[in-house]
Amino acid sequence: MNNAPNVTIQDVPAEVIQAITAMRRPIMISHVVPDADALGSMISMAIAWQDEQRQTKVSIPEGSISQRLQFLVDLADVPVASIEDFAQADGFVVIDTAKKPRCNVGPNLKDMDWSADRKIVNIDHHATSTQFGDINWVVGGASSTCELVYYLLRAADRSINAACASLIYSGIQTDTIGYSLSTTSASALRATADVVELGADVGQIGERLSRSQTQSEFDLLRVIYDNTKVLADGRLAYSYAGYDDITNAGCTAADIDDQINVPRSLDGVELAMLFTEGRRGKTRINFRSSGHVTISELAAQFKGGGHTQAAGAILDSNIIDAIEVVIPKAIEHLNTFS
Repeated sequence: MNNAPNVTIQDVPAEVIQAITAMRRPIMISHVVPDADALGSMISMAIAWQDEQRQTKVSIPEGSISQRLQFLVDLADVPVASIEDFAQADGFVVIDTAKKPRCNVGPNLKDMDWSADRKIVNIDHHATSTQFGDINWVVGGASSTCELVYYLLRAADRSINAACASLIYSGIQTDTIGYSLSTTSASALRATADVVELGADVGQIGERLSRSQTQSEFDLLRVIYDNTKVLADGRLAYSYAGYDDITNAGCTAADIDDQINVPRSLDGVELAMLFTEGRRGKTRINFRSSGHVTISELAAQFKGGGHTQAAGAILDSNIIDAIEVVIPKAIEHLNTFS
């Protein structure tokens, strides 16, 4: 059943447009380990709001972009913010990010008050958003933040060039997993059709996102397949990759994301998890569910969050201990949906 909200130009709050328009040195920020929706929405906003009156920059700390998604950054020549730029910025637009500590500002700013009483506009589609901005536009359950950004740019009468269109398309396409999730609303499809008409390079995006793995990414995927386990009469599946697995494949924590689709793809699986130790002693968990099973409540038990059927959490634990702690809780959670 499709229960995703439809978004229109009329839904865009006027105060969001007014606040961004008033900024002259804004920095666009997304979440740590940014996916295509985070990058697409952040960079397309920066492109569309760049003009003679505005010095727009994006926050992309070194080493935070996966090999697979680097091409999205390369689609447009958008200046990357330095620490000095953060000090000089007169406002921030935080996109696709549910909690302020999840902002991708880099290790030097992470534990500082980097916004320092300046206005934050938060645009997001996570149902678990804490709405930490001074101004928030959160549409929980929408297909993607890129969909929201598309209607925002239309409402603000900002130009959408071919690069911007490609970025928006990438976010909607990937966050709906090729328009296969119940979050694929009619308004998401309308936005997709519009950005294709505006020049989104569907062929290139499909090639780069789906058919262009590096050898290191392929080697890591082999590990994920080998480590996949099935429990609870086939209703639960998980996989894992330790720190050495990831580094020996030639990858980093930034390259972990879509591998969750390996355990998720098994027939009959209602709850899937991916455990990865991108840094020693820090285990990231990707949660996914299907059908009537929701997952945000389980993620919340480990101080995580996200969507009702796609969420995440990070434990201060090695991967073996994390698996031993989470699996029983996951089975218990799954059994509540029997």
